[in-house]
Amino acid sequence: MDPARRFAYCCLALIALAAFGGQAFATTNASVGLCAGPGTHYTTIQAAVNAVPAGSKIEVCPGTYPEQVSIAKSLTLLGIVTSSGSDAAVIVSPSNGLAQTGTDIYGGAVAAQILVTGASAVTISHLTVDGSNNGLSGCLVNPIGIYYQNSAGTITYNAVRDQLMDPADQGCQIGLGINVESSTGSPAVTISDNSVRNYDKNGITAGGPQISGGGGGGPVVAVSNNTVIGIGATPATAQNGIQIGYGASGSVTSNDVADDIYVNPPNCGASGSCYGSSGILIYASTSVSVTNNTVESTQLAIVPATDNTYGTADDTVITSNRIGGTQNYDSIDLCSDGNKAESNVIYGSAQSGVHIDDECPPSTGSNNMVTKNIINEACAGVLLGSGSGNTYSPNTFANVTNTTLAGDACSPLAEVKTGEKHSSFRPSPRKPSRE
Repeated sequence: MDPARRFAYCCLALIALAAFGGQAFATTNASVGLCAGPGTHYTTIQAAVNAVPAGSKIEVCPGTYPEQVSIAKSLTLLGIVTSSGSDAAVIVSPSNGLAQTGTDIYGGAVAAQILVTGASAVTISHLTVDGSNNGLSGCLVNPIGIYYQNSAGTITYNAVRDQLMDPADQGCQIGLGINVESSTGSPAVTISDNSVRNYDKNGITAGGPQISGGGGGGPVVAVSNNTVIGIGATPATAQNGIQIGYGASGSVTSNDVADDIYVNPPNCGASGSCYGSSGILIYASTSVSVTNNTVESTQLAIVPATDNTYGTADDTVITSNRIGGTQNYDSIDLCSDGNKAESNVIYGSAQSGVHIDDECPPSTGSNNMVTKNIINEACAGVLLGSGSGNTYSPNTFANVTNTTLAGDACSPLAEVKTGEKHSSFRPSPRKPSRE
């Protein structure tokens, strides 16, 4: 090759490398099982993950895979369905149960079925992750279906189910369907179109490093179009359908959430230890958008709550959600400042439709905007708390005992209540301590 042509080829190669941010991946296609086309075939998912270079796609044939998978490189892991309509690719617990795969960003032991660590672009798609028969007991190891730690990517079109402790240990407040955590940087993770059900503590969780005073960063998540179903009324564990907390940020959009109900002990008001389950909980994270979700039959529906140690949940935007059949507590509980609750449809609330709550210091329940909501059947359309600078009209009310009411409590509707309002109520986020 003459020198001029060789020089031109070198220049083109450098341009191509620069276009991809200086990274060049020798991509390949591989499959687990024999249903896929050309490429290398493996018998286990982990063997394929270990063998392929970064940037590869691994297709997983229909079948049952009793293994735990660890990923530390960028790749796509895709379950496929053959034209014969065979069952999907299902990852299940190994015969001897789940083993610890590492620790979370808080130092707690975890047993993840799919663990992604330190990767810049991992896509997990079209897989069923089933945590049945995990063999865990004693509150020592947290079972997690899909866990991204300090990693970015996409979790989409998966079915994640049965991340449960044994019945005696469901009060451990662990067991997560999908969990995304970051203690370094703010990796972006899309969580979309998944079915998540039968979890112990939380369905979908995003969390930062829990730095005292807030400001510790965390993942930036887009949580959309998921269906998240809790186990229903239970005295064992205070579940949350979707939790964004401790510095994580992003949006929660067009999800269906239902059946997160913690049956409080009857003396919880006297003991001062009332906790509740939430459909969507924003905890010590600011400026999160919660839009176009449907939340049905939960203890609370949507709650932005400030933590006195870890930071505020101020400036949450809650718009165009449909909320029905809340039990025990309020449909929207604004336990922080500067929030916007607008154009929501709320019906059949055990307590108020919207509570402007002053019970989460240092927030005071101030400077919130509650407008253009439709509230049908509640003891108070808007429960005002004692904060200042709030706007709470116009709204549309029907079949409410009070359109607006001062303070932090109203008499629950007898037809829909399952308990009483307690001023000591607090949401129950997923956190590293075993509650």
